[in-house]
Amino acid sequence: MSSLHKLKQEQLIGLAFVLLLHGAGLYGLWRYKIIPTPDKAIALMVNFINPPAPEKPKPPEPPKLRPLDPPPPEHIHLAVETPVVLPDEPVVYVPPPEPVVEAPPPAPPQMELPSQLVTLSSELSVICSERAAPHYPMASKRMNEQGKAVLRVELGEDGKVANAMVKASSGFARLDEAALAAIKTWRCKPPVRNGAAVRASALQAFNFSLSE
Repeated sequence: MSSLHKLKQEQLIGLAFVLLLHGAGLYGLWRYKIIPTPDKAIALMVNFINPPAPEKPKPPEPPKLRPLDPPPPEHIHLAVETPVVLPDEPVVYVPPPEPVVEAPPPAPPQMELPSQLVTLSSELSVICSERAAPHYPMASKRMNEQGKAVLRVELGEDGKVANAMVKASSGFARLDEAALAAIKTWRCKPPVRNGAAVRASALQAFNFSLSE
């Protein structure tokens, strides 16, 4: 029993020592003003803020009215005032303007018609005093080219050959060219109608033969 009593006594001493230490610490804190005094304590006020009221819905905007079309302008009648002639004023007669007569367009210049072309029944050589025979090409002779070329000739009023063309070919171009070259050197006497020389047309044949 003595040991148990001794143990309780030690516990009481330890507890008193702890309380003493705590009291000394609190005194030191109060002394160095780390713990404020009760009169300097600040009371904290808590205000409860009411929540904001809900927003009221905005009223709908009235519909916009479409502007009316402007009324059409009034039609204005223009009246021509007739001059009033007093009975004492003389009336002057104004004749209407004379119509403008347009001059007729000038007549186009008349073209001189060519003289009539006379067709001869015979060959051209009948009325030609200067006529040369065509030259027989050497190439045609070597190649034994033979044939008859018929030309259509137009004779001018001056007796010269104005145009010539092949009416019937000899069958060889070299012989036809030789006949055309010869006929263009001819000089003839043109036919006369009503006392004046006229143009004439006739045929002329050239026979190319190596046997002659």
